[in-house]
Amino acid sequence: MEIEKVKCLIIGSGPAGYTAAIYASRAGLNPVLYQGLQPGGQLTITNDVENYPGYPDGINGPQMMEDFKRQAERFGTDVRYGIATAVDFSSQPHKVTIDEQKVIEAHTVIISTGASAKWLGMESEARLNGSGVSACAVCDGFFYRGQDVAIVGAGDTAAEEATYLANICSKVYMIVRRDEMRASTIMQERVKKTKNIEILWNAVTDDILGENAVDGVRVRNVLTDELREIPVKGFFVAIGHQPNSGIFADYLNLDENGYIRTIPGTSKTNIDGVFACGDVQDFTYRQAVTAAGSGCMAALDAERYLSAQDLH
Repeated sequence: MEIEKVKCLIIGSGPAGYTAAIYASRAGLNPVLYQGLQPGGQLTITNDVENYPGYPDGINGPQMMEDFKRQAERFGTDVRYGIATAVDFSSQPHKVTIDEQKVIEAHTVIISTGASAKWLGMESEARLNGSGVSACAVCDGFFYRGQDVAIVGAGDTAAEEATYLANICSKVYMIVRRDEMRASTIMQERVKKTKNIEILWNAVTDDILGENAVDGVRVRNVLTDELREIPVKGFFVAIGHQPNSGIFADYLNLDENGYIRTIPGTSKTNIDGVFACGDVQDFTYRQAVTAAGSGCMAALDAERYLSAQDLH
């Protein structure tokens, strides 16, 4: 199997990976970045990004990621297509297998593989993704200001996003499968006290309505099979995220939901020379700007590690 030696390997693109690449390149680490299964990360399925500083008129998500990529390449990042399929962090240099056919030996590894939103798995959901269907209320809620929307989910994230939407939307329908919510008591109370949130108990999404954009949702009562069509312009899925951390589980400390644990205030993992940034280690904020910030941290941590080990 082909072997290549590098100072700094970045696994995954998106705001975290590309920002890490920009800083690592400028520090002379000659980083190699593999883009992963979804080059550009979750922003490539986001039409409009209006909350990232520096883009006063907003920007298309894929274009924003292309800008990040070009900036990283400008400073010398070697951006490649490919997927990390196995790792061995048992000794230095760390070994990462790409596409099951090439091994990269790297003194530092920056993991920015992100997280994937969990979806309902419906044809209409996939077809209207970015045209009224979203997995991030904080990212996209603004586009539905003053309109009626629906959100599906029953945990803390769903409750938090429902109350967030209630501040900017005229009505929020919250679709909950059971007759109770999984959210913490305080979050449930917050939802129930919000006058423009209507909780649809014992309900599931039968279909999302609309041809080119969302114009409604059909909800089915699981006890009676009764169907109800509700006109909405936005449909938010808040049933959780799955961090893309599986291949690291044998070496890195993960939390109960699979997010990589980092030492607070740093990007450092439990393995020297391995750093994590972006949504693969952030279950709280999951924003492009916070991902970019953590990518900066990871590159600086990697540079300092290499200097301390006299490997710069």
